[in-house]
Amino acid sequence: MTPLLSVEGLAGVVFLGFVLIIILGALVATHAATLIRAVSGLALCLVGVAGVYYFLGSPFLALMQLLIYAGAVCVAIIFAVMLAEPQGVKKFKKMHPLAGPGAIAAGVLMAWGLAALAFKTSWPEAATRLNPGALEDVGRAMMTTFVVSFELISLILLVAIIGSLVLGRRGRSKV
Repeated sequence: MTPLLSVEGLAGVVFLGFVLIIILGALVATHAATLIRAVSGLALCLVGVAGVYYFLGSPFLALMQLLIYAGAVCVAIIFAVMLAEPQGVKKFKKMHPLAGPGAIAAGVLMAWGLAALAFKTSWPEAATRLNPGALEDVGRAMMTTFVVSFELISLILLVAIIGSLVLGRRGRSKV
C-alpha cells in the first residue's frame, strides 16, 4: 500500500480524477434533458479521456483527442443541432420499469468481469523510456505514405463546410 502523498499515490489520485471526469461527463451526456447539455457532457467525457491519454504518457494522442473529438466532433454536433428543424423534436416514451436496473446490473457485471480479467493478467513492466521518434514517425508517415488519405479527408471536410453554409444561407424551412 503506497501512501497518498507519495508520487505513486498522487499519480493514482490524478488517474482517478480523470476517470471521475469521464464518468461525470458520461452521466451528463446520457441523462441530459436537452441536446446541448448532452453534447456538453460528451465534451467533458472526451476531455477526461484526453487526460487519461496524457497521464499514460502520450501527449500527442491527448492533443489529438482534444482537437478532433472534443473540439471538432462536438462543434459539428452543435452545428447539426442548430441547423435542425425545431419542430422535429419528439418526446421519448416511458421506459420499461426493468430497463434502468437491468442496465445497472449489466454495467456492474461488465465492470466485475473486466476487473477480474485485469487482476488475473500478467502485465509487462512499464517502459522506462518513451520512443523519442514516435511523433516524427507519425508526421513522416502522414506526409509520405498517407498523404492521399490526408488530402481526401481535408476535401471531405471542405465539402461538409460548404454544404452547411449552403443550408444555413437558404434557411431551414426553404430546403
